[in-house]
Amino acid sequence: MPRFGTVLFDLDGTVVDTRELIRQSHRHAVTTVLGRDMPDDELLANVGRPLVEQMGAFDADRADELLQAQRQWNHAHTAELIAPYPGVDQLLADLKAAGCRTGVVTSKAGPTVQLAFHALPQVAQHIDVLVAVEDTPVHKPAPDPVLKGLQLLGAAADAACYVGDAPFDIASGRDAGVATVGVTWGFFPRQAIADADVVVDTVAALHAYLLPGMASAAGAAPEKGEAP
Repeated sequence: MPRFGTVLFDLDGTVVDTRELIRQSHRHAVTTVLGRDMPDDELLANVGRPLVEQMGAFDADRADELLQAQRQWNHAHTAELIAPYPGVDQLLADLKAAGCRTGVVTSKAGPTVQLAFHALPQVAQHIDVLVAVEDTPVHKPAPDPVLKGLQLLGAAADAACYVGDAPFDIASGRDAGVATVGVTWGFFPRQAIADADVVVDTVAALHAYLLPGMASAAGAAPEKGEAP
């Protein structure tokens, strides 16, 4: 039996590997619009929040210009640079086979998500609902997008979890009343997501935690607050 009847996922850095895509897209924006470069830790510090807020952190007065430059480059290079995390498509398939409802809750705009889904149909086919940035008036780290995902699926918070790689994900899920799972293969280090109920280091460990009945194929499930 699955541990939760409903599993919601962040997208970037959790379900799909967009680290290089986003790094290069952000760098293109700041060099094109602002004429300067930034180290990776500054470029990626706010990944997980709405894109306009990320661009505003670079220059509040030129956020719209930065947004347009970032989005144009990102869309043009999505198919080239996006990749699935190995094992995630099988995890999603196994969750669905076990009767779980699944959703993606992301700060991306819907059309940008659809580009990702088009590039990775093996991931998209297992997702029941999508909550994008335009679907709630406020977004992560507020609980609203996670609550929207629960509403769309008719799911109760106490039977659901939210999986993400960013501190904004963990805060959103916690305040929505769902269990939270932090993953370390995305944009943020373990210490940034230490507030999650569980932190895992591999897709196999996530599989084992979410589907404990299948743990023998993926290793033992981690204890609360620990990774295997």
